[in-house]
Amino acid sequence: MVGTCAVACHHRLHTPMYFFLLNLALLDLGCISTTLPKAMANALWDTRAISYQGCAAQVFFFIFVIGAEYFLLTVMAYDRYVAICKPLHYGSLLGSRACGQMAAAAWGSGFLNAVLHTANTFSLPLCHGNAVDQFFCEIPHILKLSCSDAYLREVWAILFSILLAFGCFVFIVLSYVQIFRAVLRMPSSQGRHKAFFTCLPHLVVTSLMISTSIFAYLKPLSLSSPSLDLVVTVLYTVVPPVANPLIYSLRNRELRDSIRTLLEYTHLQ
Repeated sequence: MVGTCAVACHHRLHTPMYFFLLNLALLDLGCISTTLPKAMANALWDTRAISYQGCAAQVFFFIFVIGAEYFLLTVMAYDRYVAICKPLHYGSLLGSRACGQMAAAAWGSGFLNAVLHTANTFSLPLCHGNAVDQFFCEIPHILKLSCSDAYLREVWAILFSILLAFGCFVFIVLSYVQIFRAVLRMPSSQGRHKAFFTCLPHLVVTSLMISTSIFAYLKPLSLSSPSLDLVVTVLYTVVPPVANPLIYSLRNRELRDSIRTLLEYTHLQ
């Protein structure tokens, strides 16, 4: 949150990269806020209760932020590709209007994805109880409670979303392949080290997020167990939002300096 305020308040951080980081920080905050507070409250009060409307809202907002984040990570990979491989065209390809349109497309795609999945999932009759064996309302666990063949609509919707996510991942990998090829041609070993140090963690976290979410939604029932489901879910819902600030913010000297300045100013006030 402090990093978000630093980006918003300091004019020298008003660049495409920091604009996308601001959006990513908001999505990470939304992802954590959608799942963990309710899970922590339930653990504190030793209950697993959630209302039907609350479950629907949780599914909607979680799919919204996680879908928007996939698309935004794709846009950020494109931003780094243009910055490193086509630096002379950076200003024309990633002007303020283009950045706003790409960010809006990411948020809009997440919203439409959330509407599709929430409407499909909660139009199903549930006749196998009302207990979701997970720390939040996750679609695969809700589908287990359905006794109607109409659940296949949501299965096809999930497959479509996974294909989109995999397409985003392929684009990200191809972008980084081009970036690494350009980096290896750099004469400065310090420049190569800095570029790898920045890009590799992004690729690792994105790979973890996409692979574990695909496994969570497509794993066969024979592999399903409460402990495995919990570990896989934490890997794609909690780890990336926690790791992203460490990768993009705390290791960035310019952003660290802006955060320090903001904190000093707040303290003086």
